[in-house]
Amino acid sequence: MIIYADLHIHSKYSGATSEKMSVKELSAYAPIKGINLLGTGDVIHPLWLKELKESLEEVPGTSLYKIKNSQANLYFVAQTEIGTIHEVEGKKRRIHHVVLMPSFEVAEQVIDVFSKLCDLEADGRPVLAMNPAELIEMLLEIDSNIFIFPAHAWTPWWSIFGSIGGVDSLEECYGDKSHKIKALETGLSSDPEMNWRVSWLDRLTLLSNSDSHSPYPHRLGREVNVFNLKKPSYKELIEAIISKNPSKFLMTIEVDPAYGKYHWTGHRKCGVSMPPEEAIKRGNRCPKCGKLLTKGVEQRVEELADRPRGFKPPNAIGFKKLLPLTEIIAECMKIRGETKLYSGQVWELYMKLIRNFDNELNVLLNVNAKDLEMVVPSRIAEAIVRVREGLVTIRPGYDGVYGRLVLDVDASSVTAKERRGQASIMDFFG
Repeated sequence: MIIYADLHIHSKYSGATSEKMSVKELSAYAPIKGINLLGTGDVIHPLWLKELKESLEEVPGTSLYKIKNSQANLYFVAQTEIGTIHEVEGKKRRIHHVVLMPSFEVAEQVIDVFSKLCDLEADGRPVLAMNPAELIEMLLEIDSNIFIFPAHAWTPWWSIFGSIGGVDSLEECYGDKSHKIKALETGLSSDPEMNWRVSWLDRLTLLSNSDSHSPYPHRLGREVNVFNLKKPSYKELIEAIISKNPSKFLMTIEVDPAYGKYHWTGHRKCGVSMPPEEAIKRGNRCPKCGKLLTKGVEQRVEELADRPRGFKPPNAIGFKKLLPLTEIIAECMKIRGETKLYSGQVWELYMKLIRNFDNELNVLLNVNAKDLEMVVPSRIAEAIVRVREGLVTIRPGYDGVYGRLVLDVDASSVTAKERRGQASIMDFFG
């Protein structure tokens, strides 16, 4: 069975998260996206776990869950994100970790232990003042089948390799428990190709998840993992991740990293952004105000990389770069601004595609241009295919600003450098 899995999301109980992040909304939008395995998000928040238990029931023998009294082909896996704060060489390190659990009963045991350390009802993503090695030890003492991996590994804040709160190696983070870490989440601003440049990450499986704070399909499932499992179960899922067996773990689907909010180095207030080589040349200082720039993921990868661009380890799991379908439609219609992805015009065309072709991932990955043109204007059909084939350029995101798809370029003239987002010196500003 082909599984499209988004293993890291949040609930309405996490900060800066939509109130619509409920089981009802998630179960409505996940099939529209094309997801059939979804993390629960925030499973150790007592109120959210109560709602999950009211809405979901365990599928016998799988350690996964489904909507009660529903025939929908949507599974859930118990999942949360936990933050830790610890010091390395006198500097505070703030790391987020994704935690998968084999049952709600295990989640309750985690609640019993961790409620003595912090107020778990304060936020769906609790933060603990402890070394990550301690976190791993405590979780695995509760249940050895708990699976932990670093979240959005390169984001400047709250990530293992982040330029602001991170470290320079797995060992600096997890110490003598580093061998327990078997996977790493690439995050929106990096992709497997960027991570392949760091040789000591080769032993880890690269996962891609949305970290979604909203149930809508331009956020939910914007990054997913594609598995081929005989029978979906927690055990088979974890085994597929750890083994890196290409017959079981088929690929990841990534948002083009230039679309992420921290891909390039920049300064949001001044509207300035630039690639690593330009930032280094300028001493990581904003050319407008002189303040330090927020170091982007591409520059941070460059600092730790010991391989050239384009290197691919043998037997690496493949990946496909895409963009949210609503983003493509909105750009084709020249609808921009903060609310573009919620535009009625965009959603009308989006839902026409879904009604004709089942779900968004199918549209983005499989439907040919001729069939697309029978449903939407040719410009949109062409753009979908160009994104699929990597024949577009992205104005890179920086310092909390999402990147932007640029379509007004002849596809045949798009170079590899432009696909990385580095079209000209003018792109360094605003």
